[in-house]
Amino acid sequence: MANDQNPVDARDLPKRSLKATSKELADLKFALDEAAIIAITDQRGIITFVNDKFCEISRYSREELIGQDHRIINSGYHSKDFIRNIWVTIANGRTWHGELRNRTKDGDHYWVDTTIVPFLDDGGKPYRYIAIRFDVTERKLAEHRIRQQAELLDKTRDAVIVCDLNYDILFWNRGAEKIYGLSVEEVLGRSIVDVLLAGNVQELETIRAEFEPLEKLNHVAKRKAKDGRQLTIDARWTLVRNELGQPDYILITQTDISQQKQAEDHLLRVQRMESIGTLAGGIAHDLNNTLSPVLMGVEMLEGNETLTDEDRKWLTLIRDNSERAADLVKQVLTFARGSEGSVVPMQLRHVAKELLQVLRETLPKSILLKQQIEPDLWIMKADPTQMHQVLMNLSLNASDAMPDGGTLSISLTNEMVDDGYHRMNSEIAPGRYILVEVEDTGHGMSNETIERIFDPFFTTKEIGKGTGLGLSTVLNIVEGHGGILSVESSVGRGTKFSIFFPAIALQEPSTVSDEGQTSSDGDGRLILIVDDEADVREIIRAALEKAGYRTLEAPDGADGLGTFADHKDEIAAVITDASMPLLDGVVLSRAIRRIAPETKIIAMSGLLSSTQISQLEAAGVDAFLTKPFTAKKLLADLTALLS
Repeated sequence: MANDQNPVDARDLPKRSLKATSKELADLKFALDEAAIIAITDQRGIITFVNDKFCEISRYSREELIGQDHRIINSGYHSKDFIRNIWVTIANGRTWHGELRNRTKDGDHYWVDTTIVPFLDDGGKPYRYIAIRFDVTERKLAEHRIRQQAELLDKTRDAVIVCDLNYDILFWNRGAEKIYGLSVEEVLGRSIVDVLLAGNVQELETIRAEFEPLEKLNHVAKRKAKDGRQLTIDARWTLVRNELGQPDYILITQTDISQQKQAEDHLLRVQRMESIGTLAGGIAHDLNNTLSPVLMGVEMLEGNETLTDEDRKWLTLIRDNSERAADLVKQVLTFARGSEGSVVPMQLRHVAKELLQVLRETLPKSILLKQQIEPDLWIMKADPTQMHQVLMNLSLNASDAMPDGGTLSISLTNEMVDDGYHRMNSEIAPGRYILVEVEDTGHGMSNETIERIFDPFFTTKEIGKGTGLGLSTVLNIVEGHGGILSVESSVGRGTKFSIFFPAIALQEPSTVSDEGQTSSDGDGRLILIVDDEADVREIIRAALEKAGYRTLEAPDGADGLGTFADHKDEIAAVITDASMPLLDGVVLSRAIRRIAPETKIIAMSGLLSSTQISQLEAAGVDAFLTKPFTAKKLLADLTALLS
C-alpha cells in the first residue's frame, strides 16, 4: 500500500506546523512592512521598534529613533486636549484610531491615518503599544485644496451654480445667496427653471438650443431677486465632462451687472440729451427768430385805435399762443442744456405769492388752494424765472391729478438740518434750507410710475396734453440750484413733492421792475439794425420808428460795419444779432468799439449761452436781448442806454 511505503512520523507534525506558522508570520510582517508605517513603544512612549517605512517617511535612521520619546515626530499641530485624549484612551487598554500630522527630521509635515493598539499584561495594564500608520498626506492636501476652493467660491461675489444634466441645482455658493437672496436650503435639488427662470420652461429650451451643441454659452439676461429687485445678470454656462469624457455636470457662473448696466444706460441717456441739446439749440434759435416778429407785430397792432373787438380777440389769441410757444422753447432748452438764467439773491416768498394769485384765478373752483408761507423766509440764490417755472409745473401737475376736485397745498418754510437729520437723510448736508412742499389729494402714483416720472418725455397724460418734459425740467432746475427733490405718493392717496433749497445769509433784495421805464420819444436819434432775418429787421424798424427813432438796416455783419463806418457820427446805438454769416456780432461789436467807443450796442439772439455772453461783453456790448422779446422791452433797454 502507498501509505505503507511513505509512513508519517507523528513527531514531525508540530515541527511542520511551527514552520508553517513562522512562514505565515514572516509573510504577514513583509506585507505589513510594505504597506504600513509601524512603530512600537513601551508604556512610557519610548520607541523600541520601527520598520523601514517609518524611517523612510520620518527621514530619521533607525539608530536615531530607537530609545527616543515618540514626541520626536510631534508637529505641534494638534492641541494638548487632543493628545491627552489619545493617552487616556490607550492607557485604559482601548485602541485609538485617528489622523495625525507629524513632522520629519527636515521639518516637513506629513499626515498619517493611525491605529494605536495597547498590549496588556496579566493585570490588564498596558506594557507596550504598537502604532500602525498609513500615509494619507496626498489625500489631506487634496481635501485642503478642495476646502480652499470652496472658500474661494464662497468668497467670490459671483454666483457659482452647479446643476446636473437635468438642470437640477447641486451647488449654490454664497455669492448666489447674496445676489438672489435665496439660501442653499431653498434651492438645493430644485430645477433652475423654478429658481432662476421664474418657471419659464420656454426660456430654458431657448438656452439649451444654444448651449448644448457648443457646450458653452455666454449671455446677458434679466432676472429677479427674492425681494423683487430687478437684476441684470451676465451668465457663463459650461458643460463639464468626467475623466472618461462623458458629460458630468453643468457649471454656471453669473455676475450681477445691474449697477454697471444702469451706469451705461445713464451714460447713453446723457449722450442722447447732449445730442438733443445741440439740436434744440439750433431749433430754438430759429424758432425765437420766427416768434420775435410775431410778438412785436401783435404788440404794435394792439395800439391801433381802429381795431374792433373781434380784431383784438384774434390778436390776443395770436399773442398768447406765441408766448406759449416761446415758453415751450425755453422749457426744452432748460431741460436739454440747463439754460443759464440770472442767478441772484432773491426772496422765494414773492415768487410764490405771485404764483398763488395766478392759481386762484385759473384753477377750477373744485380745487381748494391752501398756503403756508413763513413770513421771515430766508433768502436763497436763484433765477427767479426758473423758480416760478418749478412752482408752476408742480402746481399744474397737482391740478391735473385732481380732475374731480381736491386740495392743493403749497408750503414754504425755513428748515435747519442738523447732524441727526443728516444721518437719516445722508444726501442732505447739515445747514440752512428753504423747504418747498407742493401736495395734492389726487389719484396718486404707483411705484412703477414714480420710478419714471423724471424720465424725459415720459407722461401719463393724454396725447396732446403733456410734453413729458415738465418734471425733467423741474429736476434739472432744482439740481442746478444745489437743491434736493423727493416725491412721496401712493395710488388713491395723493402726491407730495418736497424740495430743499440751500439758503444764504443775506438781507432781502429790493424789488426792481423787470421792464424798467419805457419812452415813446426817440428824438429822431439814428439806430442801426443788423440782422440776417429780414422779418426781424422789419419789425424792429417799425417799432423804433413808431417810438420816434430813425433807423438804418443791414442784412449781415459785413454790410453793417460798412453802414456804420459811413454814418458813425450820426448813429446813436447799434442793435445787432449775435449770430450771423460772414461777420458775427462779436467781431462787429469789437470793430464798432474801435471806430466809435461811445456808441451803445445791444446784442440779441435766439439763444445766448454764458460763453457767448462773455465774448460779447469782452467785445464791448452794453446790453442783451433774448428773442423773442416785446417792443416794450426793446424800447425800455434802449431808453436806459441812451438816457
